[in-house]
Amino acid sequence: MKIDLSYKVDKKLLEALGLATKEIASDIDKTGHVGTHFDVMGREYSVDNIITQGRIYDISHIKASEVKTEDLDLTSVKEKDFVIFHTGILKRFGYGTKEYFSNYTELSDELIDYLLSKKISYIGVDMGGVKGPKDHPRIDQYCADRGVFIIENLNNLELLLEKADNKPFKVYNFPVNFDGFSGIPCRVVAEV
Repeated sequence: MKIDLSYKVDKKLLEALGLATKEIASDIDKTGHVGTHFDVMGREYSVDNIITQGRIYDISHIKASEVKTEDLDLTSVKEKDFVIFHTGILKRFGYGTKEYFSNYTELSDELIDYLLSKKISYIGVDMGGVKGPKDHPRIDQYCADRGVFIIENLNNLELLLEKADNKPFKVYNFPVNFDGFSGIPCRVVAEV
């Protein structure tokens, strides 16, 4: 049994404590999308998903505009898995650069639906989203509404690929206990 001992903070609490006006609370929400974070889109995550089994897929060689289900062997994906996709974008362009935020290897809707049908916990990427800016909010909300969160800006995926050697590994995900925000910063650690 997992017991969350952290106090939940929401926008209304920040306002009630005099720490934020509605405008500042909106700015705080935006900072929830900086660095490694997951897009909860106003939904809640389960503490049961703080420790999951991870699987990583190297899609850095795929040059098509979208990665489709048939491009990968996903037969080993299991329920509750944290499925991570290595694109190489973070390493290639550097986090926060103009090039970083304008280059995407998009996951197709079909691939997202397949992963959701497997009842995974998270989708992780080393880029600013699984879709470009036009479809980014749509797919984040679509996944969150189904209890699956997208974790963006993962780092050191090259090392994880090398060390995991196509085997599953344990992933620890520690999000801040914020409620009502669209993005929540988190610390993600893989144990190989």
